[in-house]
Amino acid sequence: MEEKEIVNRVTNSSIVTIDLEDYYHKGERVRYDIAQHLFQGLILKEKDFRVFVKDHDWSLYKGKNIALFCSEDAIVPTWAYMLLTTRLQPYANKVVFGGLDVLEYALFKEALSKINLEELKSRPVVVKGCGDLPIPESAFIELTTLLQPVVRSLMYGEACSSVPLWKFSRVVSS
Repeated sequence: MEEKEIVNRVTNSSIVTIDLEDYYHKGERVRYDIAQHLFQGLILKEKDFRVFVKDHDWSLYKGKNIALFCSEDAIVPTWAYMLLTTRLQPYANKVVFGGLDVLEYALFKEALSKINLEELKSRPVVVKGCGDLPIPESAFIELTTLLQPVVRSLMYGEACSSVPLWKFSRVVSS
C-alpha cells in the first residue's frame, strides 16, 4: 500500500490571515484625569491651570498614549483639553478625549487605515480570533468595515476552522 503525502491545503490556499495583534500599539496607555486641577472639585481656575501647564514636564509622556477625561461631575471648558493636547502632542504617540476604550479604538483605527486594501481585493480573508493581547471588539468591527467592500469572503478564527461571516455574491440583473 502506497502512502500518500499529506498536503496542507490551508497553507497552499489563497486565504489571507489578518492578526489584529500585528496592529496593536505597544506604547503605554495613560489615563489623564483633569479633575486633579479642579478647584474644590468643581471648577477650573484658568490662571492656576495655565501655570501648571506651563511648568509641568510634559516629556514624561514621551511615546505614551493618553486618554484625557474628567472623573468629576464638573464643567470643564473645551479649551482646557485643547491646551493639554498642545503640550502632550510633541511627546505622546496619541492623545484622545475619553476613556481607554476610546483610546484603543483610535489606535486601531489609525493602524488599520494603513492596510493596503488592494492586496486583499477579491481574496478570502480570515481574521484571527484568539491571541495574547487585549484586542477590543471595536477593532474587529473597524476591520470588518474596511474589508467587506473589498474582499471575496470574510471569516473569523483560524484558516483551518473558521466561522464564515460574509461572502460576496454577484447580483444578476434581469
